[in-house]
Amino acid sequence: MKKLKSQSLIDGVVLYTLKVNRDERGILVESLKVNWKKVFDDENRPFAQCYYSITNPGVARDADCWHYHPTKQEDRFVVIKGDIVAVLYDWRRNSPTYGTLNLFAMGESEGDAQYLLLIPVNVLHCFKVVSKKPSILINFPTVLYDSKEEGRIPFKEVKLPDGTYFDWSLV
Repeated sequence: MKKLKSQSLIDGVVLYTLKVNRDERGILVESLKVNWKKVFDDENRPFAQCYYSITNPGVARDADCWHYHPTKQEDRFVVIKGDIVAVLYDWRRNSPTYGTLNLFAMGESEGDAQYLLLIPVNVLHCFKVVSKKPSILINFPTVLYDSKEEGRIPFKEVKLPDGTYFDWSLV
């Protein structure tokens, strides 16, 4: 996965390289396996469900706010079509990386270097499609959908370390 700027990873974020198997028929990419201990285990990071979203070019999922899961859900993103920039911000006061902003280029333009991105509990996140075609993102969250685990907070309510607020012009 390509980081957009030189950066330290937010505590708990995992980038797991996916192996792209390519032949004359096309490609086959394994997306999540039980023996990938950094991103899956039955106790702490079990399989709960899988869903995908299709997002149009230039569209940001949550255009003006951060998304987060306050207590138990971790997200595992894989982009299988198109390209996105995933943005993560660590607002967890007790985290060693509090105040860290991460931007990741994800998607098929990364060629054979495709990744699964693990987003820890209570880390703010959002993404925007940067390709000229729609993007398909698969998520393997660690818990079943629970409306209490769906938080949103406007960008204008979370100051970055330099005193500014996130907006999509940074991408």
